[in-house]
Amino acid sequence: MMAMATTSHAPIPELLHLAEALRPLAWTGFMIAVLRRQISPTQLVIGTSLAIVIAAAQFASSLFHLGPQERFGTGLLASVLVLVCLEQLYRNLPDGQRWSIKFLCLALLALFGFDVVLYSDALLFGRFESGWFVARGYANALMVPLIAVTAARAGDSPLAMRLSRKIVFHSATLLASGLFLLAVSAIGYGLRYFGGEWGGVAQLVVVFAAVVGVIALAASGRLRAQMRVMLAKHFFTYRYDYRTEWLKLTDLVARSEQPGTADSTLSYRALQGLAGLVECQASALWLRTEQGNWVCDARRDLTVREPIAADDPLPRFLAERQWIIDVPEWRKLPERYQGLTLPAWLTDDPQAWLIVPLELNDELIGIAQLQRPAASIPLDWEVRDVLKAAGRQVAGYLAVSQAVEKLVQARQFDSFNRMSAFVVHDLKNLVAQLSLLLKNAARHRDNPEFQRDMLETVENVLDRMQGLLMQLRVGTKPIEQPAPLMLAEVLAEAVESKRGIALQPELTVSESAKDLLVVAHRDRLERVIGHLVQNAIEATPSSGSVRIEAGRDGRDVLVNVIDTGAGMSREFIDNQLFKPFSSTKEHGMGIGAFESREYIREIGGSLAVTSTEGGGSCFSIRLPVHGETSTTSPERTADVR
Repeated sequence: MMAMATTSHAPIPELLHLAEALRPLAWTGFMIAVLRRQISPTQLVIGTSLAIVIAAAQFASSLFHLGPQERFGTGLLASVLVLVCLEQLYRNLPDGQRWSIKFLCLALLALFGFDVVLYSDALLFGRFESGWFVARGYANALMVPLIAVTAARAGDSPLAMRLSRKIVFHSATLLASGLFLLAVSAIGYGLRYFGGEWGGVAQLVVVFAAVVGVIALAASGRLRAQMRVMLAKHFFTYRYDYRTEWLKLTDLVARSEQPGTADSTLSYRALQGLAGLVECQASALWLRTEQGNWVCDARRDLTVREPIAADDPLPRFLAERQWIIDVPEWRKLPERYQGLTLPAWLTDDPQAWLIVPLELNDELIGIAQLQRPAASIPLDWEVRDVLKAAGRQVAGYLAVSQAVEKLVQARQFDSFNRMSAFVVHDLKNLVAQLSLLLKNAARHRDNPEFQRDMLETVENVLDRMQGLLMQLRVGTKPIEQPAPLMLAEVLAEAVESKRGIALQPELTVSESAKDLLVVAHRDRLERVIGHLVQNAIEATPSSGSVRIEAGRDGRDVLVNVIDTGAGMSREFIDNQLFKPFSSTKEHGMGIGAFESREYIREIGGSLAVTSTEGGGSCFSIRLPVHGETSTTSPERTADVR
């Protein structure tokens, strides 16, 4: 087109001038980029600037309709600049790299040598020779194989070219579709030209059928799989783009599971990623149960698969050998697999292809069955290696998932056992209360008032025991939710529950604390306070005293349980007092103080202790007042002095 425009003095589109100017600039930039480590920064700046200036001058000469001498002169300078850079490129590269670049240098020497002759002739005669300009395009096309050879030889050198497999796939698809449509267009043209009156109708029908056929073929999964296999076999050194495949597999198995969706489970996603490596649609995955059997945990486009017994030869063979079993090969040459016997339902399936072990640290985690893929894939060393590596990756995720599930179950049992210990401790206190009641019954059984009090006590104990058993059935979550409580009433009930004991505790509630509300569970808070009061009574002689004092302290309410008993040492408070299952009492369980502290922390408070040996103890409970921001901090909740 440029040749025709030049010879006929017709206007040339500016885009053609821009493309003509950018062509030598692009090649110059490419060679400067290759030479960036062999040339100084000054040379790099000078070379780049010179290439840009010449390209700009070449474009401007055509844009502003300068004379042919200026246009042809800038084109000649640009071609010479490329040849100079080419000479520097070849000379500055090490000898070991010249082998990989020599065909590129030969191609560029031919291309821009041709341009030098073309522009020199045009500068001499004031116009392009149209024949030479047309031949220039064919000369450029003839050099493409030389550039392709250089790209293949480049490898890891600075000139290495890496093509995206997706781009190659889509480009090949478009090329094949284009060639097909061109062929159809040629047939349609022939029908129109030679078909007479029906030629136009026949052409439309053929073109319509061809377009529908292209769309149908493009939507075919089998055709796409066959094309991917063909491109990987003939266009790339390795079958797989390992970085892309690994990122895709990792992203697939690391996704979160959607509850109630079978195709979002980890087993299904792991199977999908493994089967996708070999274009396989139908597949299944077996995992081992607690009883040792192997059950089908996930499947794709397959009917329900039968379980595999724990003593079946297949899992034992896979665990020992860690081989990928090629089922068609096993049918032809069973001696290669040392007389392995496969399940009948597997041998009767004509589409069965591979059995892949999913092993981690020499332990068989799962068994994957892959059916024949949509496109025939030879089972060479590369396919075996990628399936083994992907199987280990998938096995790692499955093993972690199984370990997490077992850990959750262990924590549930631990929580149940812990709650059981708390319930048993509370039952022990109730049993002690009943024992005291039975002891006094021998002396006061004829007293109507005692009988009435005894019935009320037994009823209260029964209700509390039923509540404890119900809480044990539910688990660690309490049956009732915490609610605002009148603290003074809870304290009064805790003191009332100690009625009949020789050392009766004294309760004092200040005026500022009488109407204060705290958020807690009534029974649990009463048990905590009752436990602290009971400990104070047991540690205090009958001549001593036990006091409960409640008052307001800023935005908190402070409850002190004070006794004049034996007291505790600093070492005992730090190391023994709140240690679970450690008790100095003959029939103690050692969890009362621990449970009390943990519950006070649970409702946002703190439990502190001050004590001296022989001087008594003081347990201080600090709770936030309902409706106000507490001053209790996380550090203060652990305050044990």
